[in-house]
Amino acid sequence: MVKIQRPEALRRILTALDRAPAVVLLGARQIGKTTLARQIALEKGESALLLDLERGSDLRKLADPETYLRHRIGALTIIDEVHRAPRLFEELRWLIDEGRQNGQHAGQFLLLGSASLDLIQKSSETLAGRVHYIELSPIQPQEAHDHGLALDQLWLRGGFPESLLSADDQTSLAWRENFIRSYLERDIPLFAPSLPSEMIGRLWTMLANGQGTLLNASKLATNLSVSAPTISRYIDLLVDLLLIRRLQPWVSNVQKRLVKSPKIYVRDSGIVHALLEIGSLEHLLGHPIIGLSWEGHVIDALIGAAGARARPYFYATSQGAEIDLIFEVAGKPAIAIEIKRSSTAQFGRGFLQACDDLGIENRIVVYNGTESFPMKGGVQAHGLLSAMQAVKSTVAGPFARSS
Repeated sequence: MVKIQRPEALRRILTALDRAPAVVLLGARQIGKTTLARQIALEKGESALLLDLERGSDLRKLADPETYLRHRIGALTIIDEVHRAPRLFEELRWLIDEGRQNGQHAGQFLLLGSASLDLIQKSSETLAGRVHYIELSPIQPQEAHDHGLALDQLWLRGGFPESLLSADDQTSLAWRENFIRSYLERDIPLFAPSLPSEMIGRLWTMLANGQGTLLNASKLATNLSVSAPTISRYIDLLVDLLLIRRLQPWVSNVQKRLVKSPKIYVRDSGIVHALLEIGSLEHLLGHPIIGLSWEGHVIDALIGAAGARARPYFYATSQGAEIDLIFEVAGKPAIAIEIKRSSTAQFGRGFLQACDDLGIENRIVVYNGTESFPMKGGVQAHGLLSAMQAVKSTVAGPFARSS
């Protein structure tokens, strides 16, 4: 199987290790964290140590982490599946501070995990001022394009490397079905042993059917015969595991009746299609989910392109003004994006009205084409790849000017 190199992700991690004593690399299972960690170990040389806490022998080494790790001050230690040693973070704090006293101010620990909220909470409580967070996304459109892969293949199969690079669509679908099964049978009992995996699996499928729609916890609760607060707990878990995105509405002081419920997206398009038993591009193109599947795929790509300093939202009013995706940059709505799965760029009056309401000048329509060109109302049409570049450069602008 051809391997996809991820030089930009590798660069980001190495840069963070040069600046912070500890770096936490977050990402769903099978996204490629361990592969990158091995590359980093090679970059750092023989002094770097990689521990995988799914191996009993490595987990036992950290039964007394202070004793085991103290002699490694001055070298990089990479700890995979770090959530399996929840008490480790307190020990790391003392080791980091001891390393600082010995002149090592950066690059002591790289910690890999697949539960964002849980891991961030544990590390932020004990490693405040000592840790940098990086979220590793699935394979992005530019990365797939650079390796000669069709963007529709990425959309159909999603960005998990094993799925994307499978020999054929049938093998890819089987991999994703096994991935879903393993999460329900293994990961959910590990991270939330009190929650019923079968029920969460049904909810996951329902969220795929409602891809990109407003969250209606009461309706979901009725369909699953549970309470609305229980639905919220289930969704919290899927968000924490980086499987679901809860896109919040932009709430401004404009004199409009605004939609205030979040939208819910299954983050990886390939997982959407596996949950809905869509195994081929032909099947997808004829399926009712096509438009919202594409919307979620584009939103995930653009959020990845924007980076951590831009906050994503959507905007909608009861009068029909709507923006599929807004990026807040330096506290202000900086970019408005309309997403259409069509070969011609289109947008409605509601998009222009919403942009005017919020005073957004950077207006983009992402369509299923490759050309970029201006349209009426100050809107710029882009294919997905050029839209990612436009978002990246727009987000970078305010920080470049302020630096």
